[in-house]
Parts: sequence; C-alpha cells; structure tokens
Amino acid sequence: MTQGAKDPQRVNYRAVPDESGHFGPYGGKFVPETLMPALEELEEAYLQARSDPDFLAELAYLQRTYVGRPTPITYARRLSEHLGGAQIYLKREDLAHTGAHKINNALGQALLMKRKMGKTRIVAETGAGQHGVATATAAALLGIECVVYMGTVDMARQEPNVFRMRLLGTEVRGVDSGSRTLKDAINEAIRDWVTNVRTTHYLLGSALGPHPYPAMVRDFQSVIGQEALQQMLDSQDGPGRLPDVIVACVGGGSNAIGIFHPFLEYEQVRLIGVEAGGLGIESGQHAARFADPKLGRLGVLQGTKSYVLQDEDGQIALTHSISAGLDYASVGPEHAWLRDLGRSEYTYCTDEQAMAGFKALCELEGIIPALESAHAIGHVLKLAPQMDKDQIILVNLSGRGDKDLGTVMKELK
Repeated sequence: MTQGAKDPQRVNYRAVPDESGHFGPYGGKFVPETLMPALEELEEAYLQARSDPDFLAELAYLQRTYVGRPTPITYARRLSEHLGGAQIYLKREDLAHTGAHKINNALGQALLMKRKMGKTRIVAETGAGQHGVATATAAALLGIECVVYMGTVDMARQEPNVFRMRLLGTEVRGVDSGSRTLKDAINEAIRDWVTNVRTTHYLLGSALGPHPYPAMVRDFQSVIGQEALQQMLDSQDGPGRLPDVIVACVGGGSNAIGIFHPFLEYEQVRLIGVEAGGLGIESGQHAARFADPKLGRLGVLQGTKSYVLQDEDGQIALTHSISAGLDYASVGPEHAWLRDLGRSEYTYCTDEQAMAGFKALCELEGIIPALESAHAIGHVLKLAPQMDKDQIILVNLSGRGDKDLGTVMKELK
C-alpha cells in the first residue's frame, strides 16, 4: 500500500452515529422530555450549518485569524533521542488561542447558537477550566451572556482559570455537591438548561452527552486530525508520511476523537487513547473506564450510554486523577464503539507516570504540557523505546500546562 492510501473500507466510520444518535449500542438520548425539543432544534441547526457555505466560511475565518489555526506539528528531537526508539511528533493544540483544543468546539457551538438558533445565553461546565475559558472567550467575542458551572474541588486546583473566566465577563458558579468535580458541574449545568431552555444553549465541552453532542463536538474537533494528516504527509515541515501510532489522552474524549477521526480509514495507523490511572487500577482511585472491569461497565450518565465507572449498587463511582480534565466517570460513546471494533486501543497512565511525562517534556523540549496531555506523553515514555527508530509516533498535545502549575508545585515538593 502506498503512503497516504486508505485501506479498503471494512467499516463505514462516517455512517455513525445513526439517525437515533447511536454508535452501535452506545450513545443515544437519555434526557427529560422537556429537553427533547431543544436537542431536536440543535440537531436541525447543526445539520443546516454543516452544509452552509457561509457558516463554514465564517468559522474557518475565525479559526485562522482568531484561534491561530493551523497549529503546527513539532518534531520532538531531544525526547526521541532520549528514548532511543520511535521518532516523536507533537500536534501543538497548546498553541491555539486560550491554550487548548477546547476553543475549536467552543467557538463552533457559540457561532452556531448565534447564527442559527437565536438564543441569547450560554451555560457550560468545566473541570480543568480550559473548556470554561474557551467558552467564556467565545462568548465575549460574540457578545453572548455566559454562566459556567465548576466543582469547588476543581475551582481550588484550577484557580487561575477561574480568574480568567471572570476577567472575560463570565459568571462562574461553584458546585458543592457530590464529589465537587466535573460530573457534579455537568448536573448543575443541565438543571440550568432545563429551567431556561427557551433562551439558553448548553455548550457541552466534550464528545459525550445526548445526541447530537458527541457527533457535533467530534466534527468541530476533527480540524485537529485534518490538519495533522496534511502536515504528516508534508515532507518539508513533517516526516512526509503517515505516523505509525497516534497517542492522545482520553477524559470525555474530545481531543482524542478530534485527531483520530480523519485517520480512522487509514487502518495501518494505530490509535491509542490514554485514560487516567490515578493512584493505580487496584486502588480503585482512578478514572480509567476501560481498564477496570470491576468498576467500568455499560451504563447511562448525563444523557448518553457508554462505559461508566459504577459501584456494586450501580451508583456512579467517585473518581480520582491528578488531572482535573480527565477526572470523569464516563467516556464518549464513539470511543466505546471504536474499542469494540478494535480500531482504537486504550490504556492508562497513573498520576506518577503522567508526572514523569510532564517533566520529560519540560526538560527535553522546553514545553510545559497540560496534565491531561502529560498522560499521553507518559505512555509514550513506555511505548517509544519498544519501537524502531524509523517508526513515528504522533502525540496530540491537547493543551498547555500554565493552569496546572499549582498542582505540579505541590507534587514536586
């Protein structure tokens, strides 16, 4: 097979989700009846926008002139030499405006709401704060009222991002129920949405939730993979061929599905998602939905069916990760479907392994990664030495680590 050629089609990856929003047995719409009209309105608006040249042109203009796309790929020469195996390239979403891939989806949904839906208010939720900052940024740019819900535990460990959102004119509402993290913030955002659905759009930040969110967020984030595909095939600034492996961290899964999706049909490219192993799978204190068969089972959480961490009674299990952005009990339904097909693989990094990845990228490449992205780097530390020097790994560096410095300072004391 020649470089850049697609394998004969075995699975039509573009045929999902189906009309009911399912990726095989996963996905769907599990919401109160009062929200069904809002989801139908959103789906209709998105389907129209997806084929509207004016909408697509305006989004592309803002991506170029405001977000700073395309983000580059960077050859990590010193990290590659240090590990002594595969050559490592980084897709630099940390260089996008606001410092993470989250702006791709936030800007897309905010523009959709402004241009196609006629609503005046956004609610959102955030864990690490990057989605909240991206949403606040898009709302400021487009002149939209914005409220962001955030667990109080996450507010404490992501204080700079809370301040950034407030500077941007957004109201940040702390959530002091449950584990006081992302899951609880999503619950509060949904309650607000139910109450104010006529005027309010829920700007969901990852490729999960009820249909059409998983597909819509995936499509807005697929710009990452579309650019990366062209850049890897470029022999001047890139290696001039497809990567052998793509690695990305997986919380809800939006950065991973964004870079995976345009590569799905190139079946010679391995796709690896890295979940948060926290204090270790045996400890039960983690957010690795696929790695722990005792806790990770099929279930419904916040509007969609997927793998969900649950206790013996079927209640949502408490999660732990050093990274607020990966600290979530479920995973996007498309990831669960791709895993069943064997098209993508999933592993995990513990907090300790992620910190090793964090330090390696700082010291060898002069790049301070987000703790989410450090999980992907942590896996590369193990994977690259096992590969040949003429093989290539592409890592999606989903965000920068400024927001995590408080957490890192405590860890390194």
